[in-house]
This record gives sequence, C-alpha cells and structure tokens, in this order.
Amino acid sequence: MTETMTFFNIPLFYLCENNNKDFNELLIFESMEIKENFSLKSFNTFGINLDAKYFTQVASLEELEVVLNFIEAKKNPFLILGGGSNLLFTKDFDGIMIKVDFKGIKIVKEDQHHTYIKAQAGENWDEFVQFCVDNNFAGLENLSLIPGNVGASPIQNIGAYGVELKDYFFELDFFDFETRKVKTFELKDCEFGYRNSIFKNELKGKGMILSVTYRLNKHPEFKTEYGSIKDEIEAMGVSELSVKTIRQAVINIRRSKLPDPEIIGNAGSFFKNPTISNEDHQRLKTEFPNIVSFSQSNDSFKLAAGWLIDQCGWKGKRVGDAGVHEKQALVLVNHGNASGKVVYDLSEEIKNSVIDKFGVELEREVNII
Repeated sequence: MTETMTFFNIPLFYLCENNNKDFNELLIFESMEIKENFSLKSFNTFGINLDAKYFTQVASLEELEVVLNFIEAKKNPFLILGGGSNLLFTKDFDGIMIKVDFKGIKIVKEDQHHTYIKAQAGENWDEFVQFCVDNNFAGLENLSLIPGNVGASPIQNIGAYGVELKDYFFELDFFDFETRKVKTFELKDCEFGYRNSIFKNELKGKGMILSVTYRLNKHPEFKTEYGSIKDEIEAMGVSELSVKTIRQAVINIRRSKLPDPEIIGNAGSFFKNPTISNEDHQRLKTEFPNIVSFSQSNDSFKLAAGWLIDQCGWKGKRVGDAGVHEKQALVLVNHGNASGKVVYDLSEEIKNSVIDKFGVELEREVNII
C-alpha cells in the first residue's frame, strides 16, 4: 500500500535538528504531499511499471523549497520529471521523483513583428502549440504533436520538420538548487546544439527550468520543405497556407508514421541522427549508394538513423514485449509488459549491429534511468 505524508512549508532540516522525535513522525503537515513507493507507470510514456521511493508534485517555488529541504534531510537522490516522454526506467528509482506542475501562459510583450509568449514549465507542449496556433502566433506549428512538457523543450532543443526550438527561443527562468535563486538564461547562454543544451550537460541536475519565453512571428514564415509536408498539404486540398494548415499537416504525418504513446508505449525517436565527416560519408556512399544523408554547413553529413537501423533488419522486430516499430525503425516500443532492462538491451543490440554494418555509432536520444 502506498503511504502518503504531508507537511507545511517548514525547513525540514530545521525540524530534524531541533526535535528529538523520529524524522518520519514530523511529516504530518498540510501544505503538500510526498508519496512513498509510488508507481511510475503512468508517468512515463514507455509505460514501464517501476516505483520511486518518494514522489511529489510541485506547482510553486514555495513547494519546491520544501522538497529541496526534504532532499537535504533524507540525503536521497532526486530526479526532475516533466512529461516522462524522454525517459527509459530500467530499475526502481531509489530517491525522490519531482513532477513539475507549474502552469500558466501569458503574453509578456509585443513589438511590430513579434509576440513574446511565456509558458510555465508544467504546461503540456502540444497544448501550448495549439494555443499559439489558435492565436496565430507563428513559429512552433512544425513542432506539433511532440510529447512532453514546455520545461523539457529547451533541454533537448526539440526539433522536427526543419524547425528547432532555438529558432523561436527568447529566454527562460532557471531555479538554481545551490543558490536557491532564479536565473534568466538568454539564447546565447543555453549552448543549444542538435538535441542538446547546457541543461543536458553541465547544468544537469543542478536546477530546474521554471518557464520558457518564445519569440513568435506576427507574420508567418512557413517552412514546408522538410519531409513530406508539401505532399500532405496537397493531399489535404488546401489552397492557402496558414499556421493551422501546417500544424494539421504535421499532425497527420506524425500520426501516420509514429505510434501513439496512449496506445503503445514509446518515447518517440530513441536514437539521434549521427553526424559523420565528409570522408566517412564518401566511404559509406561508395558501399551503400542509397544511404540517406543530409549535408551540414561544417562539411559534415547527418545520417538518417532510422534508415541505418532498417537496413540492419530491425524494423518491426520484437523481443518479448519490447520491439521496433513497424513503420519507423527509429522508435522502440513496449507492446505491453516489457521491462526497461529488456528495452535497453534491445537498443544495445541495435547499436552493435549498426556499428558492425556501417561503422557508425548511434547515440541514444532517450535518457536512461
């Protein structure tokens, strides 16, 4: 049975140091709750059924302060959880899982060409994109239907169909766990790269993104060159482009190619598209003339990881309840009761086969816990 503990916003380390009672007897307050032995199955899109030693949700800085004091007192590891869409749990989490639940969307300023929209970290990403599209704030429509929350979008520098988050990023608020202060990061501070940022590297685990502000266009600049967006728009019979048209086209494409996490567990693209040198690309092009690649500005080439995996014969394969999606080899899935360890082992087999066949090492996009 799951036990629930609640407490006021009182520094727990102070309570421990100034009382002779057992620590757990002090957790009897009323402001928020921390749950013990909590199932994470519904909090990760892979649907892996594992437990966290402690679990709580925070919707304000005051609640976050309480949890940080709890962490100090218990000396447990912790993990910030957004939408759970980029995680693979391979074992129970022996610490406290902190679910970000900060909510709110508002216009913070406008100029002649742009509207600046601030969204709290706990807002659902696709619902936020829908809000922007409904109000004709242009820029994020190509990023429709990406699972997860707003707070995670800068960490991964999410991208799809020729657009990356950094293209429309303005600033974010970051709560530093050491100083207990909020810092503002501008574009130049974030060190954005391909599915990468400073928050995924040197600032990992050192703070929490509270909100993100995006600079969106009042006059849309439609991006339809990437993938099959143009073909889908033609199939829709649309004669005039709009942000709503682009969003619907992207949704149609994603739904036709990618599995719905509500139906079959997955975390979207499991691997990054690898980047190789021009020399290595020429070697592979000679041996594999049909290799799918994209020229980069620095005389390198990005390879389509899904194509590499497909050529190794993995598309549609299944190992127990773990498998590779039948329509997109880049997506690993949980057909029902796969453990995180089985999914991870499958990803290792895929990586090794790609190295053996192409001499290219794949990097996981999904975080392994």
